[in-house]
Amino acid sequence: MSYYLDQNQREEIEALRRTFAGRSEWPTWLLLIGVYGAWFGVLLASAWLGLWLSTLLLIPIVVLWMSVQHELLHGHPTRFTSLNKLLGYAPFAVWYPYTLYRDSHLLHHRDEDLTLPGRDPESRYVSAQQWQGSSVFERSLHWLNKTVLGRFAVGAPLALLALAKEQFQRLRQGNRQAWLMWLTHGVLTVLMLAFIARYSVVPVWHYLLLISVPALSVAMIRSYYEHRPHPESQKRTVLNEAAWPWRWLFLNLNLHLVHHDLPGLPWFYLPQVYRVRREQWQARSGGFLVRGYGELLRQHGLSPVDSPQHPFS
Repeated sequence: MSYYLDQNQREEIEALRRTFAGRSEWPTWLLLIGVYGAWFGVLLASAWLGLWLSTLLLIPIVVLWMSVQHELLHGHPTRFTSLNKLLGYAPFAVWYPYTLYRDSHLLHHRDEDLTLPGRDPESRYVSAQQWQGSSVFERSLHWLNKTVLGRFAVGAPLALLALAKEQFQRLRQGNRQAWLMWLTHGVLTVLMLAFIARYSVVPVWHYLLLISVPALSVAMIRSYYEHRPHPESQKRTVLNEAAWPWRWLFLNLNLHLVHHDLPGLPWFYLPQVYRVRREQWQARSGGFLVRGYGELLRQHGLSPVDSPQHPFS
């Protein structure tokens, strides 16, 4: 358990882990069943629901699925990595194989590297060298990606282009692990799309472009201002006191510092742990507090939240 916790905090968290919910993780099991059931249910009922209502329902279901995958890779609801992988490998979100997301995200949890380009795989900053070598158009896209509306509009396409460039290079180099991962993911994705084409009124192209990409765009809002450059690593991670729809979609990851400090704590205990010692968490974050995604939209809908260039990378 994290070294900075005092004895009372350690005892409080251990008490949570000894509860029935903490030991069984039944909320996560229920969530897994619910997301699988909702995805299949909406598609099977899509002829009755209609294309566009099905679309409006599937987008948040896919967003929630990505949040569920995040729980799985952190060791929930079981301690068995292979079982969690099996539970989370369904390609509902299409673009990121589960194992790629898992391995990349666990590297992101090296807090001493947070935000550093080339070291943090989830960094949204560029180094001084990259900035100097970029074109005016590329710089404009980076600045646009630093606004909330720009992030929603171009964040997903930029991320997918970066993914394609990186993974194509691995495949071209003959990386065996990459080939096995993408072949497995590809087969499962083809099977999923065949199911969609056979049992729903949702066209395959529609699912790919108008469901999975918008879902990724919504998920990008969570990570829009999760981290900032700061000399002290614990002060790089946000506490976002978001409203309930966002907390549900993102499984309380808006309280991101609590998650980074206690990555083994299940999603349903993050708000409780935060509320009990709210002032201490805020002091630990160095005042890196956002009062909901609405505040970010009002202040940074069209205004960059900070510079794309990392200040000390």
